[in-house]
Amino acid sequence: MEATSIITDYTVRIKPNLNPQLIQAWMSIMVEGNKAQAVIKELRLDPAIQTLHTTNGKWDLLVEIQSDNLVNFDLILSRIRSISGIYNSETNILLSTYKI
Repeated sequence: MEATSIITDYTVRIKPNLNPQLIQAWMSIMVEGNKAQAVIKELRLDPAIQTLHTTNGKWDLLVEIQSDNLVNFDLILSRIRSISGIYNSETNILLSTYKI
């Protein structure tokens, strides 16, 4: 099936909360004018960013962030906020995750 391109990709899913010390957060980002593509290009280079989504409404981008501790998490936020074209942001740390 791989040879005929029926299977094009594989995904590995790691059990949630495998590392209870892992800090996970969602960051909502507002981008200046037409700078979204430049901001996305910069964000994609950051290894702390797990997923990156464009959206509509007040916020232009939603970013999923992971860090091993709060000190590094603070550095990650500072690094992201310093990207040219980011106008505003709001970050929410995930405290608990429940299966639906």
